[in-house]
Amino acid sequence: MVSQAKIIQFLILPQVNMLDLSGPLRVFATANELLAATGQAPAYEVGVIAAQAPLQSSEGLALHPLPLPEVRSPCDTLLVIGGHGVENACREGSLPRWIGQKAATTRRMVSICNGAFLLAAAGLLDGRRAVTHWSRCEALARCFPQVRVEPDSIFINDGSIWTSAGVTAGIDLALALVEEDLGHDLALEIARYLVVFLKRPGGQAQFSVPLFLQYRAGGFAQLHAWITENVAQDLSVAVLAQQVGMSERSFLRHYRDQTGVTPAKAVERIRVEAARQLLDETPWPLKRIALRCGLGCEATFRRAFQRAFGVTAQEYRQRFSPRAEAQASPL
Repeated sequence: MVSQAKIIQFLILPQVNMLDLSGPLRVFATANELLAATGQAPAYEVGVIAAQAPLQSSEGLALHPLPLPEVRSPCDTLLVIGGHGVENACREGSLPRWIGQKAATTRRMVSICNGAFLLAAAGLLDGRRAVTHWSRCEALARCFPQVRVEPDSIFINDGSIWTSAGVTAGIDLALALVEEDLGHDLALEIARYLVVFLKRPGGQAQFSVPLFLQYRAGGFAQLHAWITENVAQDLSVAVLAQQVGMSERSFLRHYRDQTGVTPAKAVERIRVEAARQLLDETPWPLKRIALRCGLGCEATFRRAFQRAFGVTAQEYRQRFSPRAEAQASPL
């Protein structure tokens, strides 16, 4: 644990998205509350700052942040929060300059949602991997071509810079920051208290598999629903083509054109998503889950899960289902 509270500052703008602010803010506040419940000193000194006050959130709430501190004033972590005011702030220029100067004396620089545009405007993302809300990733890459935008990620840590996708992804990132500072056990306890997962792995796609395929489904939405209901069955190209009444060649061409992936890749994603849900909800062993989801042997399941989520199935279960029984029921 820490002997002195870390200073955590949330930089907000007019038209800030309240969930981008309140989600991560609640994580740090809960850390302090849980420590206090066991007689320990607070780990964080949290403040909300802005270049102007009062200001109004995008939801219409009046906010009264503290004024911007001196750039050399103590700060462990600065979180730049997204919202509709980011583009104006980038154009005006004074705030990106302040952020760039502040980075010189701040251990961690963080953006939530489209707050990444301000970090990029300050030059802090040059040559780094970064992410923002999925709807703004193309714009971030276009406006700042020196940034290595990775649109699928929930959050990314590249050195001392952290960036997250939008809205609830800020909670995932904040939990990861607390885990880095105070350890896995306390971060897990915060997640339980807030009734959220400890964290989705940082490399997990912003969209769940069903949402990803729904978003890009084209004319194959009904096929995806059928696949989801029949994950343990034969889902070869021949079977899928027959299901939609097309020749195999025509199906392959149209499917890839509309979804951007091959049918085999989509089937694997849906099967792994089904397996992920069983890891969350059951104490079943990996072998049983692999069979139930049509993934074949346990080794195939392990490889497919690692590709999809960037962590092993065992690590995922530990993070997401910490109370799952080690002993599974028989087949």
